[in-house]
Amino acid sequence: MKKPTPALSIIMLLYAIFAIIAIWRALSIQAIDLFSLGVIPVLVGLAMRTSWAGIAFKVYLFIQTLGLAALAGAAIIAYQITPEDVKVVINNQEIPVPLIAVSGVLLLAFQFWVAFSKTTKAYLVSGTTE
Repeated sequence: MKKPTPALSIIMLLYAIFAIIAIWRALSIQAIDLFSLGVIPVLVGLAMRTSWAGIAFKVYLFIQTLGLAALAGAAIIAYQITPEDVKVVINNQEIPVPLIAVSGVLLLAFQFWVAFSKTTKAYLVSGTTE
């Protein structure tokens, strides 16, 4: 398999966008964190079809899952204390918390499906044997 599947191509495109945002964020606030910049080695590994790319992809996916679980836990606890203060505002535009939760779960589910699919494994294995 010479080209990535459409699903893996979508993941790689999203990760490229996230990598640009992570680099911009790291330069603007002058702080580095694994949650943001961890996407770069995963993207490089997937693009170069290295032997470690599958493991890096899955580890980064589990880091994202832990992050979403922590965010959900904090939101649930905050909602129990003061429900009116649990809101997300970006550029004076309030975004509904359920929309963020559903979007996060769908994005994680799609990434899990791609990470553990046989076609992704075949793509990465064929890249290391060529």
